[in-house]
Order: sequence, then C-alpha cells, then structure tokens
Amino acid sequence: MTRLVHELLAAAARRAPGGPAVVAGDTTLTYAELDRASDALAAALQRAGVRRGDRVAVMADNSAEVVVAVYAAAKAGGVFVVVNPTTKADKLAYIFGDCGVTALIAHRRLARVVGAALATSPGVRTVAWVGGVPEEGAPAGAVECDHLDFDRAATPGEAPRDPGLIDADLTAIIYTSGSTGPPKGVMLTHRNLHHNVWSISTYLGLRGDDVIGCVLPLSFDYGLFQVFTAARVGATLVVERSFAYAYEVLERLAVQRATVLPGVPTIFATILQMAPLDKLDLSSLRLLTNTAAALPPAHIRRLREQFPGATIFSMYGLTECTRVSYLDPDRLDDKITSVGRAMPNTEAYVVDDEGRRVPPGVTGELVVRGASVMRGYWGKPEETARMLRDGEIAGEKVLHTGDRFTMDDEGFLYFVGRTDDVFKCKGEKVSPKEVEHVLYELDDVAEAAVVGVPDEIDGTAVKAVVALRPGATLTAEQVRRHCRARLEGHMVPRHVDVRDALPKTETGKIRRAALR
Repeated sequence: MTRLVHELLAAAARRAPGGPAVVAGDTTLTYAELDRASDALAAALQRAGVRRGDRVAVMADNSAEVVVAVYAAAKAGGVFVVVNPTTKADKLAYIFGDCGVTALIAHRRLARVVGAALATSPGVRTVAWVGGVPEEGAPAGAVECDHLDFDRAATPGEAPRDPGLIDADLTAIIYTSGSTGPPKGVMLTHRNLHHNVWSISTYLGLRGDDVIGCVLPLSFDYGLFQVFTAARVGATLVVERSFAYAYEVLERLAVQRATVLPGVPTIFATILQMAPLDKLDLSSLRLLTNTAAALPPAHIRRLREQFPGATIFSMYGLTECTRVSYLDPDRLDDKITSVGRAMPNTEAYVVDDEGRRVPPGVTGELVVRGASVMRGYWGKPEETARMLRDGEIAGEKVLHTGDRFTMDDEGFLYFVGRTDDVFKCKGEKVSPKEVEHVLYELDDVAEAAVVGVPDEIDGTAVKAVVALRPGATLTAEQVRRHCRARLEGHMVPRHVDVRDALPKTETGKIRRAALR
C-alpha cells in the first residue's frame, strides 16, 4: 500500500516499467526511466545536503525535467516548491526567504532572474541548472552556492537513502496569491496529496490506457496533480509548455490520441473560439475536466456539441484543499449550474456568519472537512487561523473557504462568488457569477467578467467586461438590452466594456482587480 506521494511512481514502475509515463516535446520517459532518473537526482540532492523537511524549489517551463525534479525532491525527503517560470526576481526572492528554500532546480534560461533573487537569498545553498550551468557562472552575491549541472549531478543507478518519512510529513508548498498582501504558501502533506490523488482519480474513472494532456502550469496545483493522478493509474502524461499557441497544442494532442483534457474556463473558452475544429481529429477525448472557476452553462452546452464523445466533469476546488466537489455527468442536464457534491471522503457544507449550518437555498460560506484540507499557510499563523477554525467535532479543524455558496435539498453545491467579489448596488447584493451566466448566453461572448466600480449615485455600479468571439460585432447596448430582459434592475450593468481579451493570471484566471 502506498502512503507517500513518490511511492505512486515506484508502484507504477513495478507494474508497467516500459509504459510511457511522460511525453514532453521530443522527450519520452517510461515509468522505469522516470523512477530511476528521480532516484539518482534524489541521491544527488542528499549529497548536496538536502534533508527531511528541507524546501526544494523547482523553476522551469513545463517539461519532463520538472516531473523528475518533483519526484526527486520528495524521494530525498524534501518539500517541493514548484515556481512559475514567469515569476519575477523580487517575488522569487520573497518565496526563497518566506519558506526557507535551501536548494533550487532551475532552467539556465532563467539565470538572470534567478541570479537577482539569489543575491538576497543566502539560505539557498545549492542550484541544479537544467540545460547546464550558465556560462557566466555563479551570480554575484551567490558565490557560496554550489552550482550543479542537472544532467550530470546525478549518478545513474544510484538510489537515495531512506529519509524516514511518514504521511504526516510535508511534501509540497504551493504559493497562492490573495486579493491583498504577499503570496501565501499552502502546506500540503503526503497524506493530503495521497488522499486527493486517490479521490480524484477514482471519481474521474482514470485508467492505465489514458493519455492525459496537461496544458496547465505545473506550478498550479491543478496542473501538478495531473502528474500524480497519472502515476496512480499508470496513465501517460503529455506535458505541454503552455496553451499560448492553442491550435498547435491541440494538433499535438490529436497526434498523441489524448483521452483526457483538464482545463479551466479560459482554456475551454479559447477552444470554443476556434470551433468548429473539423480539421483536428480529437475523437479520442473521453474526459473534459474543469475546475478553478465554474464553467458557464452556455460553455458546457457548446462543449457537448463540439465533443459529443467526451464526458464533462464540472468541478470546484481551491489550493487550500485541492478539490472539493464534482458534478456527476449523469446530472449535467438537470444540475448544469451546480459544481456537484463533495468528492469521496470529504464533507462540504454551508454556514452563516456565526458558523451555523444553513438550510437548503440559503447563501453562506462553504466549509470543507476531510483529509484534503491543508496543514496551513507557511509562517502565517494569523492567516491560517482565519481559514482553519474549530469544527463541530472536538479537536478538528475545518477549512472556511471564503467562497459564497448555496446547497439544494439533494446536497448539490452552487457557487455564488468570492466573499470579496459580492457587492451591493442600489442597496441590494450583486453576485458577479449570476450576471456572468447571463452574459455567456450571448453567442458572441467568448469571455465575461463582472465587477463593482465606484458610482456617485448608486455607491457601486455594475461593470461588465466582455471579450467577443472572432468576427463578432456585439455592441454595449445590445449587451445591456439582453441583461435587462434577464436580470433584476440592480444587476443590469451600467458600464459595458468590450475588449479583445480579458487580463489573466499565470494560471489562466481572470484578473478582476485589473478590470476595476
């Protein structure tokens, strides 16, 4: 029985050593090769001084090397911290200092940014460079670092010493940015990851013959978990650098005969903008999975038309517990606006401001309990105490998500909005999500977001920002007319801004703050 996250890889390598584990560009690693490569790198990390609980940062574009590095950090007993390769030097230095990174695995093309961060990060003792040590050598201010060649640091056939881990030990810190303040490091244990991998792969029905197309950043928990769910069932993970050139990515996934495509609403909106995809044979796709934000019902309907042979899983989650719920595809027709019920071995319920459970249909804050819930935020006890509070069972901490939900009498959850997204207009509450659903009913709308903006008369006015599908000529007045026919007066946008595209975060979420 596996207990630790890297044991999933070892088990897959025993079952099917020759099975393809990772495909990234021209690189293909079998499960046996991935297991051996991560073993050797783990031993090299231990020689460099990595011990149980030490933080090991990984910073590179999506690649086979990132997958090797993550497993190696875990096997060495370390805690992996996967950093988005677009991270700037000041934020990178903050992460190094915040969680006390002692070792870094980075691509040489990022040497300038890494060097600037290392200059103020004396705690980082070792850097293993993917692609070779930069020719300029050790960056100024970081001369005490050991600079290693990622490909040559490991001794083939070597295995790491047993670091003595148990499933209560930390294995990952995932940084998440809030609406205010610096990013927070979400601490996840082997138990957290192992439980979530089991639960997610179980309800999705993942199989050993699946080919999972990962176009999400591996620094994003949704992308990272594709690595581990694939290993649990022995599936093939096709790692794409990004989804920036969407058609080319879909072409490669068609060649690989991808069967599973995980995405977020902006990815699926991009795919729908390109529809119909008559020149691409994507008939192998059997699962489309969405989380991060709820899929608009209009997009669900269009995806079903575009991919009639695929089953759609609409899900909800957050970094602090990875995943909360999923909608049974059999209920997609009658519960299309729901994100489903709690995933296996997890309980989710809705409470009022005093923490009391509310009856069906009443809006409140979503609370999650179970093995998926994070250990807390690294080094931030006050923020941790705000999110993890005493539950109904003595001694138990439950996660207060900060998200507004309702639950129906069958236990299906409906996302209303972030607590800090909901605002009042003309004295009445406006849920941006409700207005956005109406905007997505317009065929010409590819993306939509609603925010509150200061207004002299109403205090706060509703502003809708929409991006149109190619060739569309929708006007602001047509948008308002549609909303007036479908919404109560206080929810009708006073301001409508039509743009070519909406600003996104590194993980593809719409940056609402930039729209205000």
